[in-house]
Amino acid sequence: MARRPLPRILSSGTASLTRGRDLARTAADSATDVLHPLLVIGRGLRVLAGAGRRRWAATPKDKRGPALFLGAACVLVVALVPYGPLAALITLMAAAAWHGRDRSPARSGPSDAETERLRSLYEALVPYFSTPEDPSPLFAHGGDWEEAFSGYAFDEAGRVSRLRIRYPAYFTDGESASRARIEALLHAKSGRGREYLFDWDEEGNLLDLRVLAALPTGIAAQPFVTSPGETVLGFTDPGGVQRTLPVMEGDEPADVPPVIWRTGPRAAEPHLLAVGQPGSGTSTLLRSIALQALRHGGEVMIVEGGGSGEYACLTGRAGVLAVECGPTGALATVEWAANETERRLIATHRAREAGRPAPEDARRPLWILLDRPSVLAHLAAADGRPDPLGQLQVPLRHGRAAHITVVVAEHFDHLELLGDPVWQHTRARVVLGPAPAQQVADVLGLPPHTTPPPQLPPGRGYARLGTGPVHRLQVPATPDPYDDATHPAHRQAVLELLPERQAPGQGGGGPASPSRPLQVQPQPSSIEATDIPEVPAEAP
Repeated sequence: MARRPLPRILSSGTASLTRGRDLARTAADSATDVLHPLLVIGRGLRVLAGAGRRRWAATPKDKRGPALFLGAACVLVVALVPYGPLAALITLMAAAAWHGRDRSPARSGPSDAETERLRSLYEALVPYFSTPEDPSPLFAHGGDWEEAFSGYAFDEAGRVSRLRIRYPAYFTDGESASRARIEALLHAKSGRGREYLFDWDEEGNLLDLRVLAALPTGIAAQPFVTSPGETVLGFTDPGGVQRTLPVMEGDEPADVPPVIWRTGPRAAEPHLLAVGQPGSGTSTLLRSIALQALRHGGEVMIVEGGGSGEYACLTGRAGVLAVECGPTGALATVEWAANETERRLIATHRAREAGRPAPEDARRPLWILLDRPSVLAHLAAADGRPDPLGQLQVPLRHGRAAHITVVVAEHFDHLELLGDPVWQHTRARVVLGPAPAQQVADVLGLPPHTTPPPQLPPGRGYARLGTGPVHRLQVPATPDPYDDATHPAHRQAVLELLPERQAPGQGGGGPASPSRPLQVQPQPSSIEATDIPEVPAEAP
């Protein structure tokens, strides 16, 4: 027996159904606004008709005849009086509008359950916001919570969604430990399972608590509307930045606030450090950065320490100079990057001495992306080879002037293997995945002012650029397009952004030179350090 195919509206996915429901809901709301007076009058007529039926049912049977005669006489008199029917109609509509109005009493304060919740919060804060020496304490057991709380709001479940707390001036709000205790208490008493933002106003002795909406997770990699030198790390809350980007969230357009990282010779934070747990999305962040760099005409070199092949989609693409997974090739690649940095500095210096602009090959952006380099350092130490991270000192110190950007992604368990140059020069920091607040503060330099969400999707974390504030961050979905376990639409979006593949001899032919980097291929082929050309010495 042949199976009957599903109707088209059911087989075309949920997007059309969602759009149809939204359109229907919008049309219903608009019709309700337009027809509101008629609805009120109709409700009033129904009330008057019900009252008339009850009055007629309560009238004794022996008096119904005279009542009908009196009513008919009144109708006849109104019909014969000039403008009588019009006046009767107006009177009836006015009575219907009066009886059909909304009689629900306006809320003048919190309900009993909400009042009890606010009183519980007040009593829990008393030990932290009071001292025995205070002659008139703002917080005291059995005190008035209305003097300390204002601007409160509740959600449908009766939990606090917004609250302003006024605390005494002697509270040590400048100490992070004291603030952390208050935030942990409010998080526990206001209801777990949500993200809270704590905004401290030390000057006014005010603390604002607000529940944050979840960051969008359906934004995939796409051509973002940015200028060269701007990289979208992810998206954050509307109040955190003063800019929005037009993006496609699924099939719907949206304007979302981005976290923009600016690189180049005038950038304050030329290098980036991304830290996370396994599966937190650090590789996704590096793929997103690589695709944006290639789109703006930059050159990319990738060193992958995990050896999982998550960057195989970039091998052989236009603008990708190297994708290396082994310790030997990684050492050769990083050594070449140090030599290339010195060559660019020398070429730029001599061009300026001659009064000419810097050569084009010295101004082309070069991106060095290292994913879990500590694994390669361990393998190099086991083989008796130098640590590849030791060669990063030159690109990290002088990369900004040479248009070279270094991005390092590492796990929390191996942060101690990163050298001092990495920590000193990567002042743009990203932390992804679940982590204790102290670990996040150690990496970013400041603890986040928000509580962690109950569930962290891949690419969710925090970002801080230099000495700026800590932002919530959601990295755009940029999975490995060769991984069948990821979302098909997200994999297709990455494939559409990949540059064209180069022919075997294209881009890599001719003798190797500092301006024409070596094409370092993944294992098993590797490049020895002796294959790297020396920087040509020019006569002064």
